[in-house]
Order: sequence, then structure tokens, then C-alpha cells
Amino acid sequence: MTKSHSLESDKKTIYRPKSATLVLGIGILFLLISICLSIILGVADINLSTVLQGIFHFDSTSTAHQIIYRLRLPRALAATFIGASLAVSGAIMQGITRNALASPSIMGVTSGAMFTVSIAFAFIPVVSNTVIMLFAFVGAGLGAALVFLIGALSKRGLTPMKLALAGTAISALLGSISTGIALRFDVAKDISFWYAGGVAGVQWINVQLLIPVAIIGLILAFFISKSITILSLGEDVASGLGQKVGFVKLLGTIVVLLLTGAAVAVGGTIGFVGLVVPHIVRFIVGSDYRLIIPCSAVVGALLLVLSDVVARLVHPPFETPLGAITAIIGVPFFLYLARREGRGL
Repeated sequence: MTKSHSLESDKKTIYRPKSATLVLGIGILFLLISICLSIILGVADINLSTVLQGIFHFDSTSTAHQIIYRLRLPRALAATFIGASLAVSGAIMQGITRNALASPSIMGVTSGAMFTVSIAFAFIPVVSNTVIMLFAFVGAGLGAALVFLIGALSKRGLTPMKLALAGTAISALLGSISTGIALRFDVAKDISFWYAGGVAGVQWINVQLLIPVAIIGLILAFFISKSITILSLGEDVASGLGQKVGFVKLLGTIVVLLLTGAAVAVGGTIGFVGLVVPHIVRFIVGSDYRLIIPCSAVVGALLLVLSDVVARLVHPPFETPLGAITAIIGVPFFLYLARREGRGL
């Protein structure tokens, strides 16, 4: 596949509503099954009937019900909304930049959020969940701005590979500074959860902050999906069709910062979901973002919930970092895309 076709298909494949309906139907079904598995499986296995009783007829004196309600249900919901948020963020970034390698983890958004979270832990005596989320929003914007600034200063402007290289460099830089801050101010233990990436320690307060922001971001993403489809065909084409390119890019960037900031604030650095999922979905449903965005949300949620289940089953009773599971899937995919897009250098 050539560079010019990396993000859009030909006219025969640009819109596949039947395929999208199938993806949504099967995806939602398997997502519900995966959420049930996430609640059932663990160090203490709990049968399905107990899960249903714990959700609909909670008994505070039951240890199993306490595990379900206080630990596993918020964990499953967090994985669902984080996966959906990261996948949709990646889809929007790829559509706006027309860059097959764009994703929150590669374009500096995730590392920027982690950088400011480490600052919050180092310099603020009492860090609340709301403060962490606000700092994550600011850091996500900072990381993205640095990547695009460096890419814009290079010769021949922004190419997909240059953006990816700039993103990798900024991510490494901010990651190193974050580690230095954590060691210097003795907060490494406090932020180790965010470095590893995962939803093991998620509580209801985290879910209550995550879900409203994620829902707002997902609604806005769907609202601009048609404009992103046109923009993905090129700025000249979009302008010729009457699109306000600057406004669409600005709103899309805000959506990405909302979704990624909330996801990182709750789940830490979980990479490659935003890279892999949109490509898989685009291959199935075509290049219309009115289909890509809702399908990416469902598939991203499914991928992260299943990854979380795998993370806790690989080496019980210890848990593998969720970020490591997604990296195993994402790194080979990234290398494949980088090789394919290498001509853009």
C-alpha cells in the first residue's frame, strides 16, 4: 500500500455501514462478555451468579460482593472507558494529521501527561484525583505542542516519519525528566503505578471522574467525525468543500487532550491502543470517520478489557503491567507501519 493510500481507501471502500454494524454488534457482545470475565477472574475466582447478585443485590457483609463492587467492577469500567478513549484519540489524530503513525503514546501526548503528573506529586503536598486529571490535561497539550513544533522546524515540513521521530524523541525526553523528578523528590513509589500503566488500583472516585470526561470527549468526537473524514482527504480538498479546517483541527485537538488526559490520569502510560485499533477498524469499515470513531471506541474498550484479563492471568498471583501487554501487541505493528511509511523521510 502506498503512502497516499495509508489512511484512506478508494471510493468503493470508503463507507461500509454493514461492516460497521457487524463490528459494533459483535464488539459490544464480546465487550460485555469480557467485562464479566474481568469481574469473575482473579486471585479469588467468583462465579457468574455471585457477580450478578453482587451487582444487583449488594450485600455489604459478603466478602465476594465487596471484591466485586469495590475492586473488580470499577476496574472493568475503567478499562472499558480508557480503551475507548485512547482508541478514539488515535483515530482522530490519524485523521487530522493524515499520519498513519499518529497515536497518543507515539506523538508525545501520553508522556507529556505523565511529565506533569510527576510534577504534581513532587510539588503539591496533597494530590487529589481531580488535580492529577487537570495536570494530565495540561501535560498532554504540552507534549503534543512540543512534537509538532519540532516537526514543523524540520526541512520539508511535517512528514509522517518526522512526526513519529519527533514524538519518540519528546517522549524519551519527558520520560527521563519525569523519572529524574520522581527520584529527586522521592515520589517514585507514588507514581510507579502511572509509569507501569494499569487499572489494578482504580477506585470508584477515579471512575466517577473518568466517565463524564470520556463521554463528553466521545460525543464531541462523533460530532466532528464527518469533518475529520473530509479533512483526512487533504486540507485543500476540505477547504474547497467549505470546511473550517482550523476550527476542526482545534476541536479535534481538544477532544484528544480530553480523552488522553483522562485516560492517563486514571490508567497511566498504556501505549499503542490508539495506534493499532484505528487501523484495524479502518481496514474493516472503510475510511469514513462516522464509522471509524464508534467502532474504534468499542474495539478499543474490548482490547483493553481483554488485555487486563490477560495481565492478571499471566503470572498469578502477581500482575503483569497492562502497558506491557499492549506493547507486545503494538510494537510489531508500529515497526510494520514505520517501515511502510519510511519513504516519507
